[in-house]
Amino acid sequence: MDVTIGLEVHVQLNKLKTKLFCSCPLDYHGKEPNTHVCPVCLGLPGAMPVINKEALKAAIKVALALNARINPVVRFDRKNYFYPDLPKGFQISQYDMPLAWGGYVTIETDEGEKKVSLKRIHIEEDPGKLSYKGSITTARYSLIDYNRNGAPLLEIVTEPVLNSPKEARIFLNNLRIILEYLDVFDGDLEGAMRVDANISIAGGGRVEIKNISSFKGVEKALSYEITRQKNLLRRGRTIKRETRHFDESHNITVSLRGKEEEHDYRYFPEPDLVPIVTEEFIEEVKQTLPEMPWEKRDRLIREYSISTEKAKILILDPKMADYFEEVAKRIDPKIAARWIVDVLRGELNYRGWSFKDIEKKFPPKEFIKLLEYFVRDDITEKGVVEVIRTKLDEGDSVDEIIRKKGLFTIPKEEIERLCREAIEKNPKAVEDYRSGKKQAANFLVGYVMKKTKGRADPGETARIIRVLLDEES
Repeated sequence: MDVTIGLEVHVQLNKLKTKLFCSCPLDYHGKEPNTHVCPVCLGLPGAMPVINKEALKAAIKVALALNARINPVVRFDRKNYFYPDLPKGFQISQYDMPLAWGGYVTIETDEGEKKVSLKRIHIEEDPGKLSYKGSITTARYSLIDYNRNGAPLLEIVTEPVLNSPKEARIFLNNLRIILEYLDVFDGDLEGAMRVDANISIAGGGRVEIKNISSFKGVEKALSYEITRQKNLLRRGRTIKRETRHFDESHNITVSLRGKEEEHDYRYFPEPDLVPIVTEEFIEEVKQTLPEMPWEKRDRLIREYSISTEKAKILILDPKMADYFEEVAKRIDPKIAARWIVDVLRGELNYRGWSFKDIEKKFPPKEFIKLLEYFVRDDITEKGVVEVIRTKLDEGDSVDEIIRKKGLFTIPKEEIERLCREAIEKNPKAVEDYRSGKKQAANFLVGYVMKKTKGRADPGETARIIRVLLDEES
């Protein structure tokens, strides 16, 4: 069955200092509920909104990066609906004169590259946060925190061109990377990116799933909804248009209400805010656009001669790409890329950390020192891995870790001596090797590795042992 998916992505511009229409600070995360509020964001009588120009510039920056057509004049509207998280009884949003139309995000699918077309991008204020004791379906009451109310929010709406939950997840991941390069939001903060997903399958009505808070959640919600809708059609039942909620604790969607139409919100122009001419802001913002992920990928391949695969991974996190470039100033870029992508990144992921945490835990100059030891054969690959793990867990310097654990490699002369000792003390293994059981040499390598407590290079040790055995045969 054909699956059609469209996403409405709500991106909080949380790198700003204040809310969209008032001077309340945006650093409300972890603070007491309802302490970052004022008459404007609480919608008290007589309070007047004033546009945050930095929020407008950040929104324009996103629209430019997503190749959207920015409207020469934008206007705010009142979106009327009654819900406890909206104290005014309406949300200041945009309707027929939004920030921008069109644009796209490129993703890689099993069939190749695909451009996910965007329908529109508009600015609006975030509502408050509702909390439930238990789940939304079982809680007897809800708690409301208005600290988030009025935060600058960017809604990015795709065309219905996604065809699987996996494509939806890839799109969201690519969008997040772009936003992090633009430095307009911190994706690690709660509520930074929330998704409403619209999904339909051939023969059924469109269903909207509201307020999904994670990429994995989007994939799980859509997968469940596809199965639910297919089962309904198999039983000859109708898939009605409705709004559903994703219950993350049970990985299911539950019905909330019938699907609203646009006219239900009774949009009309916000009388307290004048239309905004965008031309001067566009020209100013164009000067601040950073190097984008795809541009950085191509440059890393060109300047450092690393593989496309390594470059694609490095640009997934701007901090990781910066870390690589710092290390590659002193270390062969191919060696630097391999250790950063294949080992350091994996160790960080295992601990639930990112390259945002790396500056204090493992500064580039320390990583450079470690790889310099490796390049000079002063430490083995196994030793490098042990230093990385110990440094992340305990924080000692690279030199202290190597000294404490005795990780410097054994001199070649000493390895040769121990290889001869292994041959002398293990005649059975020598006999087996010379009778054609070549794997017997591994036993002799193990003898040397045990004697050196793993500090000998296993490849070099194996080579020396085979040379000695072949010479004496």
